[in-house]
Amino acid sequence: MDYLTWILIAIALCGYMAYSRASLSTFTISFALLMIVGTFFDVIGFFGWLLFVIIAIPLNIADIRKQYISSPLLAIFRGIMPEMSETEQEAIDAGTTWFEAELFRGTPDWKKLHNYPKPRLSAEEQAFLDGPVEEVCRMTDDWETTHELADLTPEVWQYLKDNKFFAMIIKKQYGGLEFCAYAQSRVLQKLSSVSTVLSSTVGVPNSLGPGELLQHYGTKEQQDHYLPRLVKGDEIPCFALTSPEAGSDAGAIPDFGIVCRGEFNGEEVLGMRLTWNKRYITLAPVATVLGLAFKLQDPDHLLGEEENLGITCALIPTDLEGVIAGRRHFPLNVPFQNGPTQGDGVFVPLSFIIGGPEMAGQGWRMLVECLSVGRAITLPSNSTGGIKSLALATGAYSRIRRQFKISIGKMEGVEEALARIGGNAYLMDAVTTMSTGAIDSGEKPSVVSAIAKYHLTEKMRSCVADAMDIHGGKGICMGPGNYLARAYQGAPVAITVEGANILTRSMIIYGQGAIRCHPYVLAELSAANNKDNDQAVNDFDHALFGHIGFAISNICRSVWFSFTGSYALSSPYNDETRRYYQLMTRFSSNLAMLSDIAMLTLGGDLKRRERISARLGDILSYLYLASATLKRYNDEGRQSADLPLVQWALEDSLYNAQQAIDELISNFPNRIVAKVLRLIILPLGCWLKKPSDVTDHKVAALLQYPNETRTRLGHGQYLTREKGNVLGLLEQTLEDIIACEPIFDKICRELGQRLPFYQLDLVAEKGLAANIITEEEAALLTATEVARKATIDVDDFDSDYLKASK
Repeated sequence: MDYLTWILIAIALCGYMAYSRASLSTFTISFALLMIVGTFFDVIGFFGWLLFVIIAIPLNIADIRKQYISSPLLAIFRGIMPEMSETEQEAIDAGTTWFEAELFRGTPDWKKLHNYPKPRLSAEEQAFLDGPVEEVCRMTDDWETTHELADLTPEVWQYLKDNKFFAMIIKKQYGGLEFCAYAQSRVLQKLSSVSTVLSSTVGVPNSLGPGELLQHYGTKEQQDHYLPRLVKGDEIPCFALTSPEAGSDAGAIPDFGIVCRGEFNGEEVLGMRLTWNKRYITLAPVATVLGLAFKLQDPDHLLGEEENLGITCALIPTDLEGVIAGRRHFPLNVPFQNGPTQGDGVFVPLSFIIGGPEMAGQGWRMLVECLSVGRAITLPSNSTGGIKSLALATGAYSRIRRQFKISIGKMEGVEEALARIGGNAYLMDAVTTMSTGAIDSGEKPSVVSAIAKYHLTEKMRSCVADAMDIHGGKGICMGPGNYLARAYQGAPVAITVEGANILTRSMIIYGQGAIRCHPYVLAELSAANNKDNDQAVNDFDHALFGHIGFAISNICRSVWFSFTGSYALSSPYNDETRRYYQLMTRFSSNLAMLSDIAMLTLGGDLKRRERISARLGDILSYLYLASATLKRYNDEGRQSADLPLVQWALEDSLYNAQQAIDELISNFPNRIVAKVLRLIILPLGCWLKKPSDVTDHKVAALLQYPNETRTRLGHGQYLTREKGNVLGLLEQTLEDIIACEPIFDKICRELGQRLPFYQLDLVAEKGLAANIITEEEAALLTATEVARKATIDVDDFDSDYLKASK
C-alpha cells in the first residue's frame, strides 16, 4: 500500500463515518485501526502517530476537552450571542416539535411519517357534519349575510348557539362537544364553502380565546361559571390582544392594569384598574365576555416585590361600567363581527385574572402555548375549505363555459391556472389533515402551525386570483349567484390576522424552527444562560461536539447527494413517488447544512437578517408541505388516479424549495462562503422545474368531469344539490352538460350542421322535429339550457337597490 492509497482510504473512511453520524469514540477507534494498517505497510511513522495522539487525546478525554476547548468556547459563545428576552424565551418554550424536526435534522424518517395514525372522525363528529353543519349551511345565504344584513341572520345565530357550534373545543363535562382538532377542521372547511362570515364566526370561539384559556389555566370557579354558559351560548366570547400601537408585536401592548384597592359590587376588594384600547377584535361587537391581555403593574407592592408583573389575561364582562364595545370594523366587504373595544380605569377584582391572582404576569406564556394549536386549525381550515370548493366550481365552470366553440377548460392558458388551483387544493387539504392529526396525538406544534397559517393563506390568495382570472366577468359582478367575489375581496384578511404573513415568514417560522428543531442549538443556548458554570460547561460540551459532528455529517451528506444526484438513497416505496422521497432527503440535509453555516458565519446577526431567515424557513416549509402530500397519498391507499395531483403538489413544492436555496446562496452575505455553498449544493445549477404542461393538463382535466379523484378532492364540502346552493347546482349542471354533449353531437351529425353549444332548447326542438332524439333527451337539453344560462349569467340590480343610504 502506498501513501496515496492510504490517504484515499482515510478520506473515504472519514466521509463514511461523517455520513453515518458515527460517535466521536467510534470515529477515533476506526481511524486508529486505519493508522495501525498504515504502520504495518510502512505508510504511517512516528510523526503521524504523534499528530494523531495530539488531536485524539484532547478530544476523547472529557476533562481535558472541557477545560481547554469547551470552556473557552462557551465564554466566546456567551459574548457573541444576543441576550434572549423573556417573551422570546417563552415563545421558544411554548409548544412541541414534531415531524418538522425530522426535516430540520437532515435525515427524515419516512416510515415514521407514514406510521402516524390517519385522523378519523368519530360517529358523533360525522353525525354533526351530516346534521347541524349541513343544516346551518342550508340556512345561510351569503349574499344576504354580506350585502343586505352585514351579519348572520338572528335564526342562524340562534341555531349556532342551540347546537353548540361555539363549544367544539369545550369538554363534555361542561356540556361541550369536545371534538378533536381534525373534526373542528372539517366543520370549518364545510362552513367556509358557504360563507366566510359563517366559518369565521364559528372558528374564533373555538380557537385562541376564553374557552381555550379557561380549560387550560382557569380556576375551578371560573371554569364552572363560564364554560357551561359558553356551551349554551349564554355568553359570547372574544379575545382582545391587538392594539393600535402593537399589531404583530403583541408583546409591546400599551394596555395596562394597576393593582389597587377599590369597590366592586358594594365591597372593597383588592383588584386592578384597567385601561385598554384594542382593535381588530373578532366578535367584540356582540361579545358578552371579553378576554383581555394587558400589562399588569403593582407600584404599591400589594402582591409582592415585583412592580412590573408582565402580560396578564383576564375575563371582563362587557356590561361593566366603563367597558366600551359595540362599534364595528368593516373588513373588506366580509362583514364578520369585528371591532374595537376600550376601557378607561375599569376596576375589577383580581379574581377576574384567568387562573386567579397567581397567574398574574403569565399571560404571554398562556397565549403562545394556546396559539400553537388554534393557529394550525382555524385559518388553514377556512382557506382549505374555500379552495376545495372553488377547485370544483372553477373546474365545472371551465367545462360549461364555452368560447371559440370549445370549453374554455381546453385552452392551455386556462389549464395552467386550473392546475394550480387543483394541485394546491390537494396539498392544502393534506396539510390541514396532517397538522390537525398531530394536535390530536397530543402535540402542540408551534412551528407547524406557523407554516400552515402562512402558506395555506398565501395559497388561498393566489388560487382565488387564478379562479377570478378564469371566471372573468362572472367573477367580478357581485350578486347572489357569485360564489367567488367575497373570497377574492376577503383574502387579505386571512393574510393579516393571527400574525401578519410577512412577519410569520421572515421571523417566526425559522426563528422558532431553528432553535426548537435543531438537535443542539437549544441546548447550547440553555448552557450559555445557565448560572451554574460547571453544569453549563458540561451541557455545552455535550451539545457543542454533537453539533460539530452533526454539521460535518450534513456537509458530507450534501456533497455525496450532489455527486450522486441522491439516486442511491432508499425510499419507503419503489413507485412513482420514489424520486420525491430521495430529493426531499437531499434538501433536508441541505437545510441542516445551510442552517449551521448561517449560524456559524452570521452568529447573532442571523436574527436581524430576516430575508436569510425567511428563505431558510421556506425550505423547511416546502419540505413539510411535500411531506403532508406524501402522507395523504399513502393514507388514502395510494390511489393511482390521484397521481397527477400528487405529482403537481410535490414538484411545485420541491421546485420552490430549490428556488429558496438558490436565492439564499445568491444573497448570502459572505461571498466566499456563498461560492463554496453553491459548489456543494448546486454544482450543476438549478435543475428542478415547475410541474410540466403535461402534468398541468392532467390536473386540469380531472377538475372538469365527475370522477373519483375529483370527489376525493371536494370531500366534505357543502355540495348538496338543492335550491339556494349555487355550488351544488353547479355540480348538477356539470353532469347534465356532459350528458347532453353526445345528444348534441348526434343532432349535429344527423343534420349535417355544426351548431353552437348554446340555445340547447332550440337544438332540442330541431332534434325532435327531425326524429333524431327522444322526448326524454329533448327535456334534458331544455332543462340543461336553463342551468347553463344560470351558470354563465351574472346578477344585475335596480339602481336604487345598490344605494347604501336606502
